[in-house]
Amino acid sequence: MRTSHKNALLLIAACAVSTGASAHTGHRTESFMEGLAHPFGLDHLLAMVAVGVWSVSALPAHKAWQGPATFLLALVLSALLGASGVTLPYLEHAIALSVSLFGLMLVMAAKPVPKTFGLGLIAAAAGLHGLAHGAETPATGFAGYAAGFLLITAVLHVGGVGLGMGIRRWLAGRSGTVLTTLGSTLGVAGAYLFIHV
Repeated sequence: MRTSHKNALLLIAACAVSTGASAHTGHRTESFMEGLAHPFGLDHLLAMVAVGVWSVSALPAHKAWQGPATFLLALVLSALLGASGVTLPYLEHAIALSVSLFGLMLVMAAKPVPKTFGLGLIAAAAGLHGLAHGAETPATGFAGYAAGFLLITAVLHVGGVGLGMGIRRWLAGRSGTVLTTLGSTLGVAGAYLFIHV
């Protein structure tokens, strides 16, 4: 196995070992620092990075910002819905499957789906995450938590964009193989999360 593939697999394995399977239960949501820490849950971390990588790999260079921006906007809007009581059955399972969806999008990035469809998938996945987070809204302190959460979400998107640019720049000849490896690994991670919800 090539070094780049080993490094990608090691990164994802390290994330899996260091975080819990479900990122939306058993944590506090009342401060900026808690908001900063929360996106490092496995489902959110993998989804954010995948959105950045996909955006660089599947969208024109000058439109790579649209994937992260779509996710952030849908996340905020759906969190407002979640805070007002809107929810879906099996929401945690759907969030886990969204990680596998992003994996599939990376596998297909060489032959990307139409831009609007891809952004629609990103918005739908972000909606699932937002509903879950909105449902956690406490009586006080949620504004600080949300600010920290959105800041780290944006930083993870930027990290994904940087990773995607690195793949395109330094691994151009093998980018399809690298994206397929990353996507397949995300697919497995999503299945793991689904089983352990």
